[in-house]
Amino acid sequence: MGDGRVGVEQGRDRSDVDLASRIAIIPTILETVCQTTGMGFAAVARVTDKRWIACGVRDTIDFGLEPGGELELGTTLCDEIRRSGDPVIISDAFGDPVFGTHRTPAQYGFRSYISYPIILPDGSFFGTLCAIDPEPRDLARPEIRSMFAMFAKLIGFTLDQARRLGDSQADVAAQQEAAELREQFIAVMGHDLRNPLAAIQAGITLLENQPSPERAALLLAQMRRSTDRMTGLIADVLDLARGQLGGGIALRRTLVPIEPIIDQVVTELASTHPDHVISAECSTDQQVHCDADRIAQLLSNLIGNALTHGTSAQPVRVLCSSQDGVFTLSVANGGQPIPPAAMEQLFQPFVRGKAASDREGLGLGLYIAAKIAAAHDGHLSVASTTEETRFSLQMPLV
Repeated sequence: MGDGRVGVEQGRDRSDVDLASRIAIIPTILETVCQTTGMGFAAVARVTDKRWIACGVRDTIDFGLEPGGELELGTTLCDEIRRSGDPVIISDAFGDPVFGTHRTPAQYGFRSYISYPIILPDGSFFGTLCAIDPEPRDLARPEIRSMFAMFAKLIGFTLDQARRLGDSQADVAAQQEAAELREQFIAVMGHDLRNPLAAIQAGITLLENQPSPERAALLLAQMRRSTDRMTGLIADVLDLARGQLGGGIALRRTLVPIEPIIDQVVTELASTHPDHVISAECSTDQQVHCDADRIAQLLSNLIGNALTHGTSAQPVRVLCSSQDGVFTLSVANGGQPIPPAAMEQLFQPFVRGKAASDREGLGLGLYIAAKIAAAHDGHLSVASTTEETRFSLQMPLV
């Protein structure tokens, strides 16, 4: 009878692992974790009171574990996380006051480690999102902690939806809600975090090559602003995970000058696209009642779209103005016009992945930009000719 119960538990564990292995966003999450932190190994693990099983793995350090592989539970820190419900973060095991003498870092040969619990919506513990590396890594930064919390929450939500679908419990509305939430997370990860992260990485490279005090002060200031923006964007995505998606994108609107917002985004993107010219011209000194971070997010998406689909032979032009109580922000680029068939679907999510050509559908950035415009009681439009393609946001000044 005892053996039968063990067999049932093992079957349930294997079913959970198989379910998680079929979730398409997990490889993307693991790749992003490694690229952002510098860690060489990352995994999503199913952790019970008896077993540690890898559901998804990204391994660039030859750790030797593949999906479906197991570690002895007692040798892992994930068992402690299962019992406490708290994450574990070790930037450098050497000299760490808690884990400096712990057997796990020595046994598995890592100096840096981070693991966050994956909690399902009903409060039950599924497992962990974890990463290790043989070298020390700076894992205590707020944006790293927020990113892991965001991804762990997303995995838990997606697992729950997948379970419901597998049990035929999810109706059409629940499926749509899950799909929209995944799109929002992937959009921020793929479009919005990339630019400030790239600016930080570019700054690090320049500091290594040109470590003059004057240059360092300027680069560090730009990197600090980019880090602050990353932290703010991650916080916004966590708000979506708490259930605000159904009511649209949440805003924190204040009356702000618009030109510094535009300059910050242009500087970020210009530093990561040195082969393109990005110009900015603001003909209004009026303040705008808006969420500054969301407007920066919208502008970053529009400029990124112009850099991707426009020609580098002509500059990307950012223009802003105000008239009769209406604020207008536009991004224009040269290049081939957008085909008429693609124009009808520009602001739909994932159109690019289904398109028949590179120019038919321009991806998630435009979808998110349109949602931000709508949240500001505004509208995002596009006009495309052989002379230029121009995306324009129009919204009330106050």
